Amino acid sequence: MTGTMAGTMKGKFITVEGTEGVGKTTNIQRIAGWLDERGITYISTREPGGTALGEKIRDLLLDKGNISMVASAELLLMFAARAQHLEEKIIPALAAGTWVLCDRFTDATYAYQGFGRGLNLEHIKGLEALVQGDLHPDFTLILDIDPALGMSRVRARGELDRFESEELAFFDRVRAGYRERVNGNPSRYCLVDASAPLAIVQAHIVGALNTFVGEG
Repeated sequence: MTGTMAGTMKGKFITVEGTEGVGKTTNIQRIAGWLDERGITYISTREPGGTALGEKIRDLLLDKGNISMVASAELLLMFAARAQHLEEKIIPALAAGTWVLCDRFTDATYAYQGFGRGLNLEHIKGLEALVQGDLHPDFTLILDIDPALGMSRVRARGELDRFESEELAFFDRVRAGYRERVNGNPSRYCLVDASAPLAIVQAHIVGALNTFVGEG
């Protein structure tokens, strides 16, 4: 991803982040409704995944049978899926003027593999530069919740995947990672209290989006 190409992007890149059980799916649907209300052309996608290859990698990452997967392999698989996702779907959409709404992106890698797994953040930054160049989301909503509450929601849904099976301390570290990302670049992020009633959460999200596009 060259700097020149990034500079010619016409669509906006919005990402939604958070630990398990924050309500990303429900709130992404509300963001999609907000885009529809404004007649904005967009695609909705997710990470890891978003492409045929990416979804196969996602299956590997979430499969509890792969419990022996080492953290560095997990990191590299995340970026392998992301490289395909960017070239096949995200970059063409943005170049065409289409907005991209993505369930997780590189902030999740810093939070989960960096803070959660304890991998070197500089190594992540190097992979980010290799795969993305200077392409970053224009705006990121981080849904924030006490991991104990989030995981109680997840367990109520049924069987847990490989990440959801982690101990609570892992998600405490992931949450701290997300918060550090916000502190490091507050202009790109909006931290939303996902433990509030849904109507309040979504009002906060819509208000933040309105401000992002200059309507607030």
